[in-house]
Amino acid sequence: MYKPLARRVFIGLCFGISLSVSLSQRTKATQRLKVKPNKHYLFKEDSQPFFYLGDTAWELFHRLNREEALIYLQDRARKGFNVIQAVVLAELDGLKQPNPYGYLPLKNNDPTKPNEGYFQHIDYIVNKAEEMGLYIGMLPTWGDKWNQKWGVGPEIFTPTNAEVFGLYLGKRYKSKPIIWILGGDRNPENDTHLAIIRAMAKGLKKGDGGNHLMTYHPQGGSNSATWFENDDWLDFNMFQSGHMAINLPNYEVTSKNYLLNPPKPTLDGEPRYEDHPINWNPKNGWFDEFDVRQAAYWSMLAGACGHTYGNHNIWQMWEPNKKPISAARTPWRKALRHPGAIQMGYLRRLFESRPFTKLAPDQSLIIGNVGEGMDHLRAACAEDGSFAFVYTPTGKPITVKLGKIKGSKVKAYWYDPRRGVAKQIAELPNIGTREFTPPTRGRGNDWILVLDNAAINFSTPGDD
Repeated sequence: MYKPLARRVFIGLCFGISLSVSLSQRTKATQRLKVKPNKHYLFKEDSQPFFYLGDTAWELFHRLNREEALIYLQDRARKGFNVIQAVVLAELDGLKQPNPYGYLPLKNNDPTKPNEGYFQHIDYIVNKAEEMGLYIGMLPTWGDKWNQKWGVGPEIFTPTNAEVFGLYLGKRYKSKPIIWILGGDRNPENDTHLAIIRAMAKGLKKGDGGNHLMTYHPQGGSNSATWFENDDWLDFNMFQSGHMAINLPNYEVTSKNYLLNPPKPTLDGEPRYEDHPINWNPKNGWFDEFDVRQAAYWSMLAGACGHTYGNHNIWQMWEPNKKPISAARTPWRKALRHPGAIQMGYLRRLFESRPFTKLAPDQSLIIGNVGEGMDHLRAACAEDGSFAFVYTPTGKPITVKLGKIKGSKVKAYWYDPRRGVAKQIAELPNIGTREFTPPTRGRGNDWILVLDNAAINFSTPGDD
């Protein structure tokens, strides 16, 4: 369980205490990851559960110098993120625009001829991430390098050189805390595309000896399971719910993936970004921290093994001297302080305050209409009946079947996902049904109802 600093930020500022994370506390966190027999969650090598909390920093290796990368990594570690999703061959003209030290990634755009200077910079960032207990969700390439369709490209991969490039990366980062993420916002559209992805996966696995988990990042509205659910190299599924609309029901894909056979863990690897124009048009407004929380809790309570946050300014590391992509408007350092990011730390803290790998989606806990659109309620209950979470996005009252929880009494709490604090409602006889009315209601007034078997004496929700 991580030790979030959110509650200590104010104290630290008052007393001049550094907010730097103790490296001695972090280094043990980056163990090898694996999928255990229940197939729905991720675990560390010592069998401790791993709650995947990712951040999209696609241009991290390409656009930031070492000092800037440290600022970014330290901030994300403080906020409780543990996976940083970044791209080796970056989207924003990554083959022809050098990194801050003047290096291009490849010689003559040849995947079999990596440029050592470029990869030494990646090494530095990977090593610093490891010191902070962070995993790098490493995309070998953005998708326009094998399926241009849109973007800069050019297409440089074949099945043969994709395997060679994968082998190179696998060997180079064999002992590092890496999660391989293939794809890069593109879907395979023909047999050659499929062969490229599978060859790259083969090379990675051969190079790293199978030390790292592997998944696939598709384009918006798509799901890795469509093509690779039965591939042995795909350890867990990733989908991209994307940036098209408010109240997008991403829980539908999570639910679908949860029921697949063979079962594999799943998560939303690119949901609606904070400070992103809705459907890419500023006239529609901008996604805010509520949109971020809604997507996260909906997906988690539908059976996800974790979640990825994104900020529109941070993925591209935008600054005023750079051309904004899709109306980016906030310098990335300032965007680090947007509230949705710290609230994702509260999400992780809530789930880790309970044995969350026992959770299974269970809408039958809710009596009556679960609602549609923004009001949709989601519920999950521990398989042993020890606890349950119910999410109400707009403070809509929740009627629950208490008997789903074990024990003679149930302890009920409201957890505030905006502030990361919980308040006990009551300790109740565990019989019949009960309506719970949240403290506030309306858009942005989301709450999580926590129901515990009182005999277990869990800590207050969200506490260590």
